[in-house]
Amino acid sequence: MRNSVEFSVYGDYALFTDPLTKLGGEKLSYQIPTYQALKGIVESIYWKPTLIMIVDAVRIMNPIRMESKGVRPIEYGGGNSLANYTYLKDVHYQVRCHFEFNLNRPDMAFDRNENKHHHILRRSVRAGGRRDIFLGTRECQAYVEPCVFGEGDSFYSNYEELHFGTMVHGINYPDETGRSQMEVRLWNPEMKNGVIEFKRPEDCTQIRVVSEMKPKVFNESNVESAEQLLARWGEGVNG
Repeated sequence: MRNSVEFSVYGDYALFTDPLTKLGGEKLSYQIPTYQALKGIVESIYWKPTLIMIVDAVRIMNPIRMESKGVRPIEYGGGNSLANYTYLKDVHYQVRCHFEFNLNRPDMAFDRNENKHHHILRRSVRAGGRRDIFLGTRECQAYVEPCVFGEGDSFYSNYEELHFGTMVHGINYPDETGRSQMEVRLWNPEMKNGVIEFKRPEDCTQIRVVSEMKPKVFNESNVESAEQLLARWGEGVNG
């Protein structure tokens, strides 16, 4: 696929929080990563408002196992409380994704150079990302490296179909939809032989409005173009 990359992401723990469990303060992880969590990983590898990162598929490599831990979360009013968080343990995923230009940002048209963005994205994957990588929540540190999607053994290679019920797919932000509101998307994922093919965000029909929101302003005054970035990178190498 055009402008695509494939990478492996793994870590000791993951917490893709089921929002129904947030009300009581004791979080329980979904069994599989959400589209939004994987998109966040891709954007930690390389992000610019010029681009929209599209997650195409995830391959579950390790068996789905959970572990509960006693934690002391910080309360908004100060101090700590006691809670039980249930994490996924020993996780490993292969991810296939690509980027497209964000046409809802005509002010970023000056930065639409797909060849250079693709090269920067691939280099960023090889470097393990440009920002911290984590699996769902900050305490679940993760690591990224390039891979070939589909290579290697998956625990679920011969499981045919598994269904996970209704889950959060992701969040619609106004700078990506053109609508002045934040929305949450729901869907019903299916895993076939260890692979989950994600719907594109615009193909999700179960959408709920969360709140009114205006997009953040980006332009030449606070964004560096790909050409400027590469030129500065080249000066650093040659200098």
